[in-house]
Amino acid sequence: MFTAEQIKSAHSKVKSGADFPNYIKEIKFLGVTHYEAYVTDGHTKYHHGSDYTAIVEPKYEPIVIAETPQTEIFKKELLAHQQGKTYYLTFITMCAETGIEKWEICIDKMTCTYYDKAGNVVLVEAIPQ
Repeated sequence: MFTAEQIKSAHSKVKSGADFPNYIKEIKFLGVTHYEAYVTDGHTKYHHGSDYTAIVEPKYEPIVIAETPQTEIFKKELLAHQQGKTYYLTFITMCAETGIEKWEICIDKMTCTYYDKAGNVVLVEAIPQ
């Protein structure tokens, strides 16, 4: 089964949103079925089904998540990130400022779902393959 160290190694190759599809392929190969990434401090829970979880500890000091999502601004800035125009920490700051608390990746469905602080779905996207 995969370890948090293997996940960190795969993630270290991600410099912008343009690198994300290759990252997903690598962690899928490791056996990850889904994961949740938390904007507030960068900790992430990686799962293999419902019987195994590896937790990657926080990556940065806690940041405040806006109470009210700004969906249209988020979508515009997300697109820029996916095109490789921003770095990961810039993306994280933007998520916090636009009210995104976390995202969940479902590798089987190849979707990424973004949530606000109330747990509402803000956006569901297909992950490029």
